[in-house]
Amino acid sequence: MKYDVKDFDFSKDLKKNVSYNVKKYRKLKGITQEQLALYTDRSFEFVRRIESDKGKRGFSVDTLYRIAVVLGVTVNDLLEDNENGED
Repeated sequence: MKYDVKDFDFSKDLKKNVSYNVKKYRKLKGITQEQLALYTDRSFEFVRRIESDKGKRGFSVDTLYRIAVVLGVTVNDLLEDNENGED
């Protein structure tokens, strides 16, 4: 079987993008990290680490989905690339 080689452009900063977007949309929604943790059934510390640009904390698709629902955005919104990556 022959396979064609494909050239995909995968984001190298996916966790950084999610971190930035969770924080951005949370602030736009006007809720605290503590509230986001409560509404998503996660710990405050877990939410804090997701939002930290220094954190290497992974998260499940379920967590990403819960955050998107609470923030009123799509999962795709949380994954989108950031031009400047700053607030």
